[in-house]
Formats: sequence, structure tokens, C-alpha cells
Amino acid sequence: MGQVRTMVTSNSSRFRSLSAVAALLSLFTLSGCVSSLLTAPPPNTYELTGPADLKNVRGGSSAQILVPSPSALKILDSQRIAVTRGALVAYYPNAQYADTLPRVVQARIIEAFEKTKQARAVGRPGEGLSIDYQLLTDIRSFGYQAGATGSAGGTAVVEISSRMMNDRTGRVVAFRVFRAEVPVLADDAPSVVAGLNVALDQVLRELVTWSLGKT
Repeated sequence: MGQVRTMVTSNSSRFRSLSAVAALLSLFTLSGCVSSLLTAPPPNTYELTGPADLKNVRGGSSAQILVPSPSALKILDSQRIAVTRGALVAYYPNAQYADTLPRVVQARIIEAFEKTKQARAVGRPGEGLSIDYQLLTDIRSFGYQAGATGSAGGTAVVEISSRMMNDRTGRVVAFRVFRAEVPVLADDAPSVVAGLNVALDQVLRELVTWSLGKT
């Protein structure tokens, strides 16, 4: 019996030793992960600017226009900057927008209306507007499309579909898709965001002019 007790005690001691080693390894691994998170630099944040000046837009409106956040597929409903290479969609590492793409685009649409000085009132849900129309938008494309293998550059593409809906009747009074493509020479986040800003400028100018003529 004494021999059996000795073997059991020996096995128990060995199990406790292995458990202690495993716990220490887990602690070191966790410490390394935490240290990495604390020391890794934050992603570079890029701004989408929209048009700087829209004073020449004609066709004022007396309507109050609500601009909900645009809808988008999950791959675009993100702060990350999308890049398409053939059938593969990925993101630039260590690069992001200031907010999720739909929220940024919503803000730029509202600012574009305000810069025209042609709309009676434009705002987001919850801002107390007496709504006449809703501008419902969907972000279909917003990112960089790489060129063929071996080519020097690609294209920044922005495509937004828009529906103008009479808020009192729920009837869609107009629909249109706006698209702009801008050549980009370098396949990197700063160059692509610069191209996307040019494309977004074109789309918003057309979208706002069109919208004012439908209300």
C-alpha cells in the first residue's frame, strides 16, 4: 500500500508541475499580446473631404430634406479602405477612414447641400426637421480597383444609387445612379484616398444638383 501511495503522490506532483508550467507559458503569451497592443502604432486615419465649393449649383428648393445614413454591403460598412484585385476584395493595412464609410458619406452629402446655399433645410434623422423628402442612398462601390497584373496603376471608383422619396406619401419620385472613376497611379492608401476624394467630389456635385431639381 505504501508503494501505491508513493506512485499517486509522484503523479500528482508531476501534474501540478506541468500545470504550473502551462500557466506560466499562458501568462507570458498574454503579456506579449498585451505589450504588442500597447506598443503598436494606431492606423493612419484618412479624411474624405467632398466638394470644397458648390456656390455655382443652381435650382434651389424650399423642401426640408432628410438624409439617412446610406446603406452598404458589410464589406463597405467599415472604417477600412477597400481594394479589389481581380475577384479578391481586401483592405489596406494600417489605414482607415475617420468613421465608418456610410457615416462619413452621409456627413459629406449633408455638407454638400449646405454649401450650395440652395436648400431650405437638410439634416439627419432625429434633428427635428419637418420632413418633405428623404434622400435614400446606397453605396454600391467605394474603393480601389487594381489594374491587370503588371500594370502601373488602377482606378478609384465611387458609385452611389439615390432615391428621392416623398415623405408624406412614401412614393419614390426619382431614382438615379451616380458613378465616377479616377485613375490612380500608386497602389497605396494615400494615393487611393486622394483618388477617391476626386471621385466623391464628382458624384456629390451631380447628386446634389439632381436632388434639388426633384424636390
